Amino acid sequence: MVQKLYSPMGITLLVGCAIIMAYGVSEGGITFGGIVVAVAVAVPLIYCVVAYPKFGTVFLLVMAYFLFQLGRIGVPGPLGTVMDALQLLLLISLVVKQKRENNWAILKGPVSIMILLWVGYNLIEVANPAAASRLAWVYTVRSVAIVQFSYFIFLYNVRTIEFVRFLYKLWLGLAFIGALWAFKQEYIGFSDSEMAYLNTPDLIALLFINGHWRKYSIFSDPVAFSYNMAMPCILCVCIIFGKFQTWKKGFAGFMIVFCFVAMLYSGTRGANVLIPAGLFMFAILNYNKKVLIFSCIATFFFIVLINFPTGNQTIVRFQSAFRPNNDDSYNVRKKNQKRIQPYILSHPMGGGLGSVGEWGKKFAPGSFLGDFAPDSGYIRVAVEDGYLGLILFCTMMFVMMKTGINNFYSIKDPELKSYCLAAALVVFTYNVANFPQEALVQFPSNILFYLFCALMTITKRLDDEMQLKKLNESNIVPAINV
Repeated sequence: MVQKLYSPMGITLLVGCAIIMAYGVSEGGITFGGIVVAVAVAVPLIYCVVAYPKFGTVFLLVMAYFLFQLGRIGVPGPLGTVMDALQLLLLISLVVKQKRENNWAILKGPVSIMILLWVGYNLIEVANPAAASRLAWVYTVRSVAIVQFSYFIFLYNVRTIEFVRFLYKLWLGLAFIGALWAFKQEYIGFSDSEMAYLNTPDLIALLFINGHWRKYSIFSDPVAFSYNMAMPCILCVCIIFGKFQTWKKGFAGFMIVFCFVAMLYSGTRGANVLIPAGLFMFAILNYNKKVLIFSCIATFFFIVLINFPTGNQTIVRFQSAFRPNNDDSYNVRKKNQKRIQPYILSHPMGGGLGSVGEWGKKFAPGSFLGDFAPDSGYIRVAVEDGYLGLILFCTMMFVMMKTGINNFYSIKDPELKSYCLAAALVVFTYNVANFPQEALVQFPSNILFYLFCALMTITKRLDDEMQLKKLNESNIVPAINV
């Protein structure tokens, strides 16, 4: 490129660009300069995302983690739309490569079929006669269709055990940053940009409890933060009981304590039951003497922590999660869910996507559903998609779990077995988390959920390839010189 530019034509081109830049900055100021810099960064970035799928996959995960933090520090633009565009680019790249290879096997598995059925059902929701607003469907279907297609992106792009290892390491690294930032908020305080974000009456009422701020780290809110602290603990338990090096098990033990304490700073009651739930499923799937001893110790620890008398508000809030009937907010949610049941039973396809929550308030203000707060991923599905949609959604989750458990028991390689177990446990724990809160709609949880769904299938595929390679090598008969 340097040689080509070192010519009369190249010099003319560079001088022309310099003149345009000088004139643009003089007329448009910093806005023009910012646009030029953005284009200079965006063009090669888009090329790398499309041409190098591993880079695109990693960039998607990193952006999902830092999306809200970038907005708080003043990065301009609709970052949510940027994430949609990034996923769309990866999907287009996948389709182009699949068309060239003419291999559509990734669409034939049971999980793939259920995801396609679920996306198709939500697409036909646009014609739901009970929907109060079609525009609400337009805004909501993005979080259903585009995000769920990321399952196929991961399924296609993750092809080696080395990349699987890297993704798990990347996830733990991002979780460590998230936990570390929460410790910074707890012991140093919020930054100016974070305090500006908190300076609204609604957020103060929600996050300032008993004289103590709930922490949200680099995430959108304390709920998303707490869930993304609980999930790495599940992976670390699998590492401790897997066939890994001692120093890795030691680091996993440190991460469990580090992320668990950070999770408590969020003050999210629903997250407190996730680790016990994940450990319960871990004990069922991976039962042996060591797991039994660990389960007894963990159970004793949680019983003591739940009943230990203390004045620490963080621990008090943790303990209240295991006494839901004494919690006013939980009782209010029970009443709301009871109130909405007749509507669910009388509307098989629900009230349409975006009919409840924030989109319901915006596009159907004053309506019965517009003022309803679902406070649960399953309740939202039941209200917006009806009981038919809820049955389909639960069937999809069942198929995902069944596939992960079956693959775990059939995988022979110990490392891949541990990775599959971790993925299955995270998917299970996210389903538990989706009952008290909407766990699968916010970044990065929505991206991570489908990553782990894909990893349950990817680890089985890699193990099959590994076993086939070993079989072929064992069948090779060495030549005998006569």
